[in-house]
Amino acid sequence: MSKNARLSLIIVAVVAVVVAGFLLFSRNDTTAAPQSADGRVTVVEYLDLECPSCRAAYPGVERLKTEYGERVTFDVRHFPIPSHRNSELAAVAVEAAGAQGKRDDMFRLMFDAQQEWAGQQTSQRAAFTGFAQQLGLDQAAFDKALDDPALRERVLAQRTEGSKAGVTGTPTFFINGTKFTGAPTYDALKAAIEKVRS
Repeated sequence: MSKNARLSLIIVAVVAVVVAGFLLFSRNDTTAAPQSADGRVTVVEYLDLECPSCRAAYPGVERLKTEYGERVTFDVRHFPIPSHRNSELAAVAVEAAGAQGKRDDMFRLMFDAQQEWAGQQTSQRAAFTGFAQQLGLDQAAFDKALDDPALRERVLAQRTEGSKAGVTGTPTFFINGTKFTGAPTYDALKAAIEKVRS
């Protein structure tokens, strides 16, 4: 075998190893929706608080959370769409409320009042501050958190993570790492969860 032929074979072998390694790590990447160590089902939802479809899916998701309890892990992550003027700040407000133990309550208020604040081209910070007051949050701490670059970075990191996982719109669900397709109704999501659990 000539020296050039051996060199070509070595290059092909190295490329094959690199490609195989890439495929292996891509296949095992569970960033989007990890399954818990004890084998329970994990549902990850990427949402935009200004998105009407996310608001429509919200009651069904809450019903599923109640029905499954600890048997299914629900993980809500932010995917603020850049064309939605206030979705990023809304996500930061949810995380700011979460720092005071009221993340789920802030989600509920955001969706309950979505028609009042969503779609506005001016900042809705005052509305979000009003939600914090309704929840009895420490106002100074909440206001400070709204301006915290670390919270904003956490929100944007979740959006980046979602993009890498194939999220292009909201809401997008992953059930044990598999992207859910179809309308995210209560019945459809429950059927998908049951399929994984069986």
